[in-house]
Amino acid sequence: MDAGADICVTSIHKVGSGLEQGSVFHLQGDLVPPDLLKMRANLLGSTSPSVLLYAGIDGWRRQMALHGKELMGGALDLAARVRAAVEEIEGLHVNDRDDFCGPGLADDFDPLPGVIDVTGLGITGYQAADWLREHRSIDAHLTDHRRLGMQITHGHDEETTGQLLDALRDLVRAAPEWGPAPRVAVPPPSELRLEQVRLPRDAFFGPAENVPVGEAAGRIAAEMVTPYPPGIPAVLPGELLTEPVLEYLRTGLAAGMNLPDPADAALETIRVVNTGSE
Repeated sequence: MDAGADICVTSIHKVGSGLEQGSVFHLQGDLVPPDLLKMRANLLGSTSPSVLLYAGIDGWRRQMALHGKELMGGALDLAARVRAAVEEIEGLHVNDRDDFCGPGLADDFDPLPGVIDVTGLGITGYQAADWLREHRSIDAHLTDHRRLGMQITHGHDEETTGQLLDALRDLVRAAPEWGPAPRVAVPPPSELRLEQVRLPRDAFFGPAENVPVGEAAGRIAAEMVTPYPPGIPAVLPGELLTEPVLEYLRTGLAAGMNLPDPADAALETIRVVNTGSE
């Protein structure tokens, strides 16, 4: 909001003590009338909302109003110390403001999520997260082919973050024994954006068939395929499938990528528009 936004949505479990699925609007200025925002939110909301979620939202709001500066200030100070300590571990790099902010990039940077690049170890973020879970009982917040994320909150302290730092040092010592990292064929950003050739509704609800992924390039997708993280669809219904995106999904899944939404969880086949029935 400090950057000048009129409205934004905050998932409170990412910044405070709220429950997952609890989100709040932040509204400023006179561009969006509050009553209009409420009316449109009601169109999409449930008529039977969860009392637990609303209680969590109100509890979070009260906690932030009374103790927010103390809690968040302590978390930010702790995150700065942890980030500096991780940066000193050979083979690891913590993405920082210089990686994300600047002309044409983000306006500012949230230091609480520690996004750690592990490519210097010759491994993937998936491998690192699996090892930390199995051998040190530490769950990464998010992982991808080259990074893992560790979220620092006001619920952490020197003891818990010390366990994380010790585990990362152990990870660095263990990684050389794993051999070459699985290859994930990540296309350039220009090739990740697929061409929309049919309305999503028409593609999803129309006649469809499952075809082998190796034969799907040039066909129109009839389902959504979303690598998580980041939770942004790589394929949407109505988009024209290309070999670079299909290869990215195939190699990513083999390396440990999570694809929660395709009908074929193994991605041996993909759902496409059946143009022969038109």
